[in-house]
Amino acid sequence: MTLSPDREVVLTALTLAGLALAAAAAFMAPGPWGPAGLMLVYLAGGLPAAGRALAALWRDHVLDIDLLMVIAALAAAGVGAALEGAVLLTLFSLSTTLEHRAMTRARRAVEALMALRPDTALRQAPDGSVAEVAAADLRPGDIVVLRPGARVPADGTLLDGDGALDEATITGESMPVHKHPGAKVFEATVNLNAVLRVTVSRPVADSTVARMIALVTEAQAARAPSERFSEWFGQRYTVAVLAGAVLAFGLFLWLGWGREEALYRAAVLLVAASPCAVVISVPAAILSALAAAARGGVLFKGGAALETLAEVETFAFDKTGTLTTGRVEVTGIAALIPEDGFMALLAGLEAQAEHPLAEAIRRHAEARGIAAAPVKGLETAPSEGIRGRDRDSAEVWAGNPRMAARMGAPIDAPALRALAETAETVIYLGRGDRVLGAVTVADRPRETSATALAALRADGVARLVMMTGDRRPVGLRIGAGLGFAPQDIHADLLPGDKMALVGELAQDGRVAFVGDGVNDAAALARSDVGIAMGVAGSEVALQAADVALMSDDMERLAAARRLARRTRRVIRQNLGFALAAMAVLVASSLFLSLPLPLAVLGHEGGTVLVVLNGLRLLADPIRRNARG
Repeated sequence: MTLSPDREVVLTALTLAGLALAAAAAFMAPGPWGPAGLMLVYLAGGLPAAGRALAALWRDHVLDIDLLMVIAALAAAGVGAALEGAVLLTLFSLSTTLEHRAMTRARRAVEALMALRPDTALRQAPDGSVAEVAAADLRPGDIVVLRPGARVPADGTLLDGDGALDEATITGESMPVHKHPGAKVFEATVNLNAVLRVTVSRPVADSTVARMIALVTEAQAARAPSERFSEWFGQRYTVAVLAGAVLAFGLFLWLGWGREEALYRAAVLLVAASPCAVVISVPAAILSALAAAARGGVLFKGGAALETLAEVETFAFDKTGTLTTGRVEVTGIAALIPEDGFMALLAGLEAQAEHPLAEAIRRHAEARGIAAAPVKGLETAPSEGIRGRDRDSAEVWAGNPRMAARMGAPIDAPALRALAETAETVIYLGRGDRVLGAVTVADRPRETSATALAALRADGVARLVMMTGDRRPVGLRIGAGLGFAPQDIHADLLPGDKMALVGELAQDGRVAFVGDGVNDAAALARSDVGIAMGVAGSEVALQAADVALMSDDMERLAAARRLARRTRRVIRQNLGFALAAMAVLVASSLFLSLPLPLAVLGHEGGTVLVVLNGLRLLADPIRRNARG
């Protein structure tokens, strides 16, 4: 029996009104409104709880806390303490309503995302005319016009125009992001200051926002280990409490107590021992943390990932595109054939590759006005390079020394050796077993990498490791600048090597692997917590990782771990307080003749306190922590 929030509020208001009438009749002016008030409380406060209890018993075969409260109230009424039973039902109804409304706040991350999605878009027809259409009707290839202040109606690519967009809804980044033609734009972000035309890349149903909503919804539905414990404990303990109250009633009768006194004491014990606070303490903290993280552009795939991140002792990082910007530049060329032809063939091979190195080569060729040579049958060899066939159907390839060795091509020419001696990444180009030349490319660390790594070290992380498929001199150049110890820099790795190395690190404790979510899927899957960076718009990255950082800001990682550790502390506080309060109430009911109203106040007050303590995490947005 599930009530809408509005009906829940109305019924709680009726129980409060009924209790006020009953109290007035008992302590001020007796009259017919006293019994009427009690009847109103038992109906408005008791029937919904009874309905929930019977539904749980029928559907899930579970004896829940609602049943305990209803039995205790009826027991109080049965021994002539109907007013005390009314107090119990009123406070239980009030606390339940407050809990539900408070927990709703923790679920508003999804509602906020949905509310930001525009309903309509300005679609441009082939003849140049513009018409307003429903955003749900947009299809890949459609062109939409964005006026200043308009929200982007669907994921796409900027066709023309130059302006700033507010991407806080997706990445959590508070500063506007400047966009040039060719840049990706995401649904629900805001065009700030220019007229832009965007080519739609995917329908609204598959947009980044839609996938974020699905992930957050799944995360909130998934059970963390602590949540599973509190639910398991609550279900079994509820049965124990009910059985214990029956045994206590029998014991009190055996000791010579009167029937009414024995039943009253059993009802007090029933209330005092109810595990409401224990059951609600963990979900209140988990849901609040998930919502706070989502607002800051960090998506956890459930409470289990959140709890595990707090326990991580070793962080392993991919280099390119994770610790570094991924904005690689060509720094040197050693061509053994005419240089323009060399660059044209290399650009043709890299035309369809997604790696930052390929993008650097394409940009360099375009800047020199060199058209990419036609290459077909492209095939990628992970952590080695790429192969294809040129217009003469000869096999051509580009990659690192492992690719050259695979092709049987020597790389000992003097010009090539000079490039290999640098601390930069070398990409060789060859045809069959002959090397045609090489280029060097260089990347630089992200501005936020050093700060984030320092924050992780200060937060007690035992070990930080860098992994790269690049040459060791390149890894040492980047790693040394970020404070990695030489023994923690691992280079020349294949995807399988990264996965095996993560497995070795896991023998000493929990390991998180941070990568791009595409090339590092095996290592992400092998780690205790896989963390993908800068995955806005990336389907593969969102699916591969346990935690998705929507922006490229490395400081979000350190902030996410601080949030995870704070959540763990709040859960421990809640469980410790709830169990201690329950023990005090039970002992008081057994040995100190605790009155039912005080048992009710202690029980409901404790429940509300643990919920409010968990909700404090909502005020911990990662967006702020990443800068603080």
